[in-house]
Amino acid sequence: MQPNLFDHAIPGSDKTIAVESEGGKIKGNYEYNSDGYSIKGCTYIYAPKGQAGEYARLTTNPYRGCTHACRYCYVPLVLKMPREEFDARAVPRPDFLKHLVSDAKKYQSFGSQEQVMLSFTTDPFQDYDRSLTRPTIQIIKDHGMAFCTLTKGGSRALEYLDMFRPDRDAFASTLTSLDDKFSKLWETKAALPQDRIDTLKKFHESGIFTWVSCEPVLDVEATLKIIELTHPFVDFFKIGRVNYIGLTKTTDWPDFTHRVIDLCQRLQIRHYVKRDLQPFLPDGYPNEYIPVQHH
Repeated sequence: MQPNLFDHAIPGSDKTIAVESEGGKIKGNYEYNSDGYSIKGCTYIYAPKGQAGEYARLTTNPYRGCTHACRYCYVPLVLKMPREEFDARAVPRPDFLKHLVSDAKKYQSFGSQEQVMLSFTTDPFQDYDRSLTRPTIQIIKDHGMAFCTLTKGGSRALEYLDMFRPDRDAFASTLTSLDDKFSKLWETKAALPQDRIDTLKKFHESGIFTWVSCEPVLDVEATLKIIELTHPFVDFFKIGRVNYIGLTKTTDWPDFTHRVIDLCQRLQIRHYVKRDLQPFLPDGYPNEYIPVQHH
C-alpha cells in the first residue's frame, strides 16, 4: 500500500508538494494548510475551512439543500440561496458522481486514505432525496479512502450500516436537546433526539466509531445532559457554541466551557473544544483536535 501523504502534514503550516510518479513526471500538487488537507484542483472532495475544518480534513456534499430546516443553519447564507428554497428539498448536484470519481482517483493516486465527511452543507440522510448517498460512499471506499457521516437523520442512517467498516469509518450525530418540543422548534424536520440517540447506540453496538457534535449549544444544561447521557456509547464529543443568533451574546460562555470540561474530565470523556470556546480553556489544556475516528 502507498504511504499516506496526509500522515506527514504539519498542523498549522502551509505547504505545497509536487508529487512525482515513478517515471519522474509530476502527477500534481498536494497541499495542506491550517484548515485542512487537499489536492489542488479538486473541488468535490475538498478541505473545509474555518470552523468547518475543525470537524474533518476532507468533505464532500452530494446535494444542494437540506430538508431538516434548522433555524440556526448558516449554509443558505454561504450558498447565497433563499432559506425557503434551501429548506424545501435536497437536490442532487448535477453530474456529481462523475466529478466525485475524478477527484477520488486523484486522492487515490496520492496515496490518501483519509476519511471524507458527508457532509457540511447538506445531510446525507435527509428525507427528500438520498439517491446519491450510497453511491457516494461506495466511490470513496472503492478509491481506498474512508468516510464519516454527520447527520440529524437518526434511524434513516440504519439502512446504510452495512457500508461502515469498524477499522476505517465513523458515524456522528448532532445533538442540541433532549426535548422533542425544543428540537422541533429549532430543527424543524430533523429526527427527534431519542431517534438520533438510539441510532448512535446501534452503530456503537455494531463496532463503529461514534461521535457527537454538541454544536450549536442552544441550551447549556441540555448540552451537559446530552454528554452525560450518551457518553457510554459515544467515543468522542466535539463542542462548539452557537453563532449568528442572540444566544451568542447572552450565554455565559466562560462558565459553560469550565463546566463542560469539568464534566468531561470527571467522566474521562474524549473531547475537543472548538476555537470559539478555546480562549476560556485553562493554559496548557490537552484539547484533542481531530482524533483517529475509527477502531
